[in-house]
Amino acid sequence: MHHTAVVFLEVGAVLLGLGILGALALRAGISPIPLYLIAGLAFGTGGVLPLATSDAFLSIGAELGVVLLLLTLGLEYNASELVTSLTGNARAGIVDLVLNAAPGAICALLLGWGPVAAVAMAGVTYATSSGITAKVLSDLGWLGNRETPTVLSLLVFEDLTMAVYLPVLTTLLAGLGVVSGAISVGIALLTVSVVLIVALRFGRFIEAFVSSPNSEVLLLKVVGLALLVAGLAQQLQVSAAVGAFLVGIALSGELAEDAQALLAPLRDLFAAVFFVFFGLQTDPAKILPMAGLAALLALVSMITKLLTGMYAAKRAGIAKAGQARAGIALIPRGEFNIVIAGLAVGAGADLVHPDLGPLAAAYVLILAAFGPLAAKLVQPFITAIAKRA
Repeated sequence: MHHTAVVFLEVGAVLLGLGILGALALRAGISPIPLYLIAGLAFGTGGVLPLATSDAFLSIGAELGVVLLLLTLGLEYNASELVTSLTGNARAGIVDLVLNAAPGAICALLLGWGPVAAVAMAGVTYATSSGITAKVLSDLGWLGNRETPTVLSLLVFEDLTMAVYLPVLTTLLAGLGVVSGAISVGIALLTVSVVLIVALRFGRFIEAFVSSPNSEVLLLKVVGLALLVAGLAQQLQVSAAVGAFLVGIALSGELAEDAQALLAPLRDLFAAVFFVFFGLQTDPAKILPMAGLAALLALVSMITKLLTGMYAAKRAGIAKAGQARAGIALIPRGEFNIVIAGLAVGAGADLVHPDLGPLAAAYVLILAAFGPLAAKLVQPFITAIAKRA
């Protein structure tokens, strides 16, 4: 059979299958991310039906998925909001960082995986899934609650931390020496700082350049600019994901809302491909031995996120029911965690232990599925607590 025909057949089957899985997830009221990861496991090496020829296409699609995920995440905020979040919620944000990065780092060190894997695992356990959490807040009618701004501010703080963390991780994964690594990290952080300053002071000029009354032109400009900056960021060891995130931050207001609406279908398509591709890279036979450790790590992470949310909400003067909701809303993990694990796995076994990918996949599967489910299960109990108060 002709090579192109085989690629079309494989990619078509994958996308159709993802559509069916997404429909099932919607009906069940859960995030589709765990199902996409499982689909990747089924089609990858050691799976039920390994793909033969479409790996290259899916690899590029996965890279685009990361860029679009981070671009649309950046569009949700502007530079001034990030600065305000950093200054106003720094204490709760630092508690979040310490409590939730520690389990992953300690786990990697206890397993003897080394410092680079410890830094990677710290990121895997640290970041909450903004997408899944936003859906939980919307589905359960929590968007108007007093604790929701606190939850969102923690998510913004995490995003800003990621903008600093990813360049550091990328440099470590590149295996650079101490001097060259320090220089690379310095360049990366300088780049992030420059882009944030440009977004704060000259964002209106960027918006004027990108803006267009025609949706097609607007889409082409936004995606083109994001890919250009992502490519430049990659060259500077900042990570393409951070470059796209910073482009999103530079755009705000009505323009950002229009861009989000246009990008949403494109982002969802390639994001699904990204989760599948991560699953393709993971041998399902290696996940089962890591399942027990992943479950233990997930349990610890649920407790630390619950404590984080309760602490932040208590500082904001919110009652106990709101504190519990804030903590539960922060439990899900998803896109960012898989992005970090994907970067680590891509570095190869010389720098990162091969079990990191399976552990991260199992960990995200558990929390992406259980996080929204836990929120639904405890909703009646939280309501009862609020009535008693």
